[in-house]
Amino acid sequence: MANRTILQGIIPAECAGLRLDQALAQLFSDYSRSRLTQWLKTGQVRVEGKIWRARDKVRGGEQVAIHAELEEQTDWQPEAMPLDIVYQDDQILVINKPAGLVVHPAAGNPAGTMVNALLHHDPALISIPRAGIVHRLDKDTSGLLVVARTLTAQKSLVEQLQAHSMQREYQAIVTGVMTAGGTVEAPIGRHPVHRKRMAVTPRGKPAVTHYRVRERFRAHTWIRCTLETGRTHQIRVHLAHLLHPLLGDPVYGGRLRLPRDCTAELAAALRNFRRQALHAGRLGLMHPDRDEFMEWQSPMPADMRQLIELLREDARQAPEDDEDTSGTWEYVDE
Repeated sequence: MANRTILQGIIPAECAGLRLDQALAQLFSDYSRSRLTQWLKTGQVRVEGKIWRARDKVRGGEQVAIHAELEEQTDWQPEAMPLDIVYQDDQILVINKPAGLVVHPAAGNPAGTMVNALLHHDPALISIPRAGIVHRLDKDTSGLLVVARTLTAQKSLVEQLQAHSMQREYQAIVTGVMTAGGTVEAPIGRHPVHRKRMAVTPRGKPAVTHYRVRERFRAHTWIRCTLETGRTHQIRVHLAHLLHPLLGDPVYGGRLRLPRDCTAELAAALRNFRRQALHAGRLGLMHPDRDEFMEWQSPMPADMRQLIELLREDARQAPEDDEDTSGTWEYVDE
């Protein structure tokens, strides 16, 4: 199945001398350059009733008609699943995703994903690329993400991501004691050996993560991270690169560390924390359809809050002269 979009317009006089694809980008600015180019390549654009090439020059004043097919993802099925919707209007949805929920259907997860739930909530999303999702969270990362409900909204949100103007703030618990905040500016790409993993590599794409210390414990640190870029597993890879991997990260976390002589309750909590301790707690963006900056916050989930309380209590009960944190933890082989 496919939905048909019909657009009509007249190329402005000031576009005279431009390539057709450049003129279309100005005439139909609500649509992405890549989508307009695809419509050109598939012959769905008519200029004065004829098919033109993308490189053909315009004079200005030409009539343009686009009869475009928006392909649907027919293999994605709607499912009646709960969604924690923080905000919605006719342009966007803001979802608070729980840990454990996969965002997109894939070979190993064809159903039971957030996309399946979104299509049940709003069937029209079937005609939006990736069901309107412009940025994703890993399965075991919780928190806020935005979904575009129209092509116009999708274009705006993608541009904000590319311009680094969309604000995304994460709460994280890392292994080891950080002395201060800082910035990691290190390119990320596929691991040269383990192709399902990402790594800091000279051939990777630019990636920038800022982090600030919220609270230090004997063998862990609670930090706040903000992103300039949005590479796959970016925070997880950058913090592992600093030798302060996310607590519980099954891929990049390394060996478990326990505060020396900690309580059985804390030891059990650390051993049983089986996901990366990462939560997308704040999201800020310009609304795609009006000149208004909007912001949402999501409280830290219970599992991370409970763990912080246990780490805080452990630090409170430590001997007063135990100031050298380098000796207050030990590796545990499991």
